[in-house]
Amino acid sequence: MKTGIAGVHRQVMGKVGGLSPAYRVLLLVAVVLSALSVVTSQHKARKLFIELQKEKEQAQQMEVEWGQLQLEQSTWATPARVEQVAVQKLQMHLPKSGQVQFIRVKPPSPQSSPANGRGGNRPISSGESEARGLGEKSYNGITPQQ
Repeated sequence: MKTGIAGVHRQVMGKVGGLSPAYRVLLLVAVVLSALSVVTSQHKARKLFIELQKEKEQAQQMEVEWGQLQLEQSTWATPARVEQVAVQKLQMHLPKSGQVQFIRVKPPSPQSSPANGRGGNRPISSGESEARGLGEKSYNGITPQQ
């Protein structure tokens, strides 16, 4: 059964027309409140979407800045730049061959465990290493006699 808009209008009005005025006012209030809630929720959704777009734009700008900072850091950390600052600002220089000292240390033997009284992770003092024969020490360019 096909019913046009006029037919639907008559059906609805016939049902609503049979209601008391108090129910009509209540229905009108419910319809107005639901319409206002739809408008309010759409407005909030639009505001949140605008905020989301701003945050995405800010995140993209921060990524660009991060890339620039990484590039700047790699520029400042080049060995040539570090050497230039060391020489010019800190008056540092490479040592001459006579100023370089080497210390040879043999790998620890299995006997040098924490149970031998030395105490695990404590570094060996220069006197201890010489007494144990662990290496050759040089002080101010002089190697001790054997």
